[in-house]
Amino acid sequence: MAKLKYLVIHCTATAEGREVTAAQIRAAHTNPVSKGGRGWRVVGYTDIIHLDGRIERLVDNNEDANVDPWEITNGAKGYNSISRHVVYTGGLDKKGKPKDTRTVAQKEALKRYVLDFHRRFPDVKIIGHNEVAAKDCPCFDVQAWLRDLNINN
Repeated sequence: MAKLKYLVIHCTATAEGREVTAAQIRAAHTNPVSKGGRGWRVVGYTDIIHLDGRIERLVDNNEDANVDPWEITNGAKGYNSISRHVVYTGGLDKKGKPKDTRTVAQKEALKRYVLDFHRRFPDVKIIGHNEVAAKDCPCFDVQAWLRDLNINN
């Protein structure tokens, strides 16, 4: 068990307007490489925010300020044992280029999610995946967005 230090925000890197199911994410992450997956032991995210703003839990956790071994997800190499990961469906335009594709419902759901998370865990740093990996994910400036929400990270 480790102290929770980060909430990492991700995108699924799928085309704008294309819904992704929990089963699809699980398969993409945990299926063997020979079957098109990444071969991970566990999925990469704790929660997914769907196009309609619905939040779905992918990996159970006990909602405390620690990351127990059974709560670890594979969202950001080197940070998984001290992080929770939330992902929104989208992140690419119709041509496959990085783009903030969050729907109005996703923006509102992510805002509520992050404000609640920050209220419960004010010492946990909220970051975009691109702040700890050479990726475009989540395809928007998380720190600027947090300032707009009056969260001083």
